[in-house]
Amino acid sequence: MKSFKTRLELNNKQTTLANKHAGVARYAYNWSVKVCDDAFKSKEKIPSAIDLHKKFVKEVKSENVWLYEVSKCSPQQSFRNLETSYKNFHKKQSNFDYKKTKKIKIKGEIKYVLEGLPQFKKKGQHDSFYLEGKIIVNKDKIKVPKFGWLKCSEVLPDYEIKNVVISKTANQWFISYKIPHENEITNKTKGIVGVDLGIKTLATLSDGKIFDAVKPYKKNKRKLRILQRRLSKKQKGSNNHKKACQKVAKLHYRIANIRKDSTHKLTTYLSKNHTEIVIEDLNVKGMSKNHKLASAILDGGFYEFRRQLEYKCKWYGSTLTIVDRFYPSSKTCSCCGNIKRDLKLSDRVYECHNCGLVIDRDLNAAINLRNKSVSYTESACGVSEQLSPNGFKDAMNQEANINVEHCIIFV
Repeated sequence: MKSFKTRLELNNKQTTLANKHAGVARYAYNWSVKVCDDAFKSKEKIPSAIDLHKKFVKEVKSENVWLYEVSKCSPQQSFRNLETSYKNFHKKQSNFDYKKTKKIKIKGEIKYVLEGLPQFKKKGQHDSFYLEGKIIVNKDKIKVPKFGWLKCSEVLPDYEIKNVVISKTANQWFISYKIPHENEITNKTKGIVGVDLGIKTLATLSDGKIFDAVKPYKKNKRKLRILQRRLSKKQKGSNNHKKACQKVAKLHYRIANIRKDSTHKLTTYLSKNHTEIVIEDLNVKGMSKNHKLASAILDGGFYEFRRQLEYKCKWYGSTLTIVDRFYPSSKTCSCCGNIKRDLKLSDRVYECHNCGLVIDRDLNAAINLRNKSVSYTESACGVSEQLSPNGFKDAMNQEANINVEHCIIFV
């Protein structure tokens, strides 16, 4: 299955109804969080989604007539989402010791809560709701329960749809659903490629090709700072505060879209044209603790790059190989295999004192990643494999696989 998401063009009546559905979904979720939290603190069994729905209909819905104005699917899905959240919470707390905590800010106060424990939802943040039933698609329109025909910003793929999710981002409404998808095994024109992610350049390939980083946050940082300064001067709850908040959200949404677009283009190119892609298992959380480079690292979207490669390699019949994070790809000479222990982050050119090779640092790392995979037997198409650092010595003497054009000499 493949997800499809597009923007809706709602009128005032439909926008009001969408806000009501999102509000009921949030209300039901927060109510169920309170019920489950009380059961958890008293060491009782946490109620399931079915139990929560029965309790909600009996105690809450019968006393609040406004809950009948929306579809019953909206609160029901909130209970299912909470049930899934508690299952994930128990998995995060290893051995059920319930000692892992994280720091959050609640009403201006710093508090420590259990990691993964479901929290209350806030109005205006990640508003969404779920609908199911008879759904019809007709070109750029879609008919859903309670709403009727909704106009979309583009022509929709004509498939049988059983359920949809309508969400709100930057004061715009979107509809998403799943459609059938068959893996497209493309004819690869190129073989194995090593990919080294960086800050100045988004990706450097072992064949010498370079993809520049778009850096959307850095380019819009000044404009974002101005809008946030204007927002801080508005009175909370006023219409001017809401308008200023929408401008900030719109710019954040634009920045995210620019980053996502460049990542999609790069990952699609790699998975369609190469039989195997070799990347490093980067510790993004640890790298972002360096406050001088944290903004640039997060602006590159390294995790999203790996996530997209994982499913696109399955779509197009490629192999994704992930090298262990402790493999010294940047410090190892791609020609003789000598390891340069004193290599600094500021050294953008790799100079080997053993064989005299002078090459760009990122290109050297990409070639090492490619050579490391060459020494291993290729796995089946679409399967990701993890290479440990113990076998990196086997990939050192791959001089025959390195083209002379990769050795860039700097004068």
